[in-house]
Amino acid sequence: MQVAQGMVVSLEVEIWDVHGNRLESSEGSMSYLHGGFDGIFAPVEAVLEGKQPGERFTVDLEPEEAFGDYDENLLTMVDRDVCPEELEVGMQLEGIPGEDDEENQNIYTVTDIAEGSVVLDGNHPYAGIAVRFIGTVVAVRAATEDEIEQGFPDDPSGGLLRVQH
Repeated sequence: MQVAQGMVVSLEVEIWDVHGNRLESSEGSMSYLHGGFDGIFAPVEAVLEGKQPGERFTVDLEPEEAFGDYDENLLTMVDRDVCPEELEVGMQLEGIPGEDDEENQNIYTVTDIAEGSVVLDGNHPYAGIAVRFIGTVVAVRAATEDEIEQGFPDDPSGGLLRVQH
């Protein structure tokens, strides 16, 4: 079966930076719904069209095609008092502590803790980085009507390759 509109595609992937450093690799396969459902980066989806299980692919992505450009407006500083008691640099928090903005559920990474303040970065960790996306098509199957309607596969690993803004 080939990758085409309305198929659930399972991939094993690695993401590298332009200096040849592996940023991450999937542990097992990751699935997405093919055909413009925003489950994977558009240039990767285009390269996968027509591929079959076992085929490998490589796609070089500029920051704006992958995890986005780095946005300094997504840096914020909050009082240490509003953060969880156990806190360390590198931890990730959903939303900005102390704010009841249900619309802002970005993931923020703690980048600094000093003098009663905490610096939070709402950018994706790979924002501003050109990446090489290398993978193998593991499986391809027709999506169910429910999957098409919801826009993502029922597989719990689905959607892991999306841009998070």
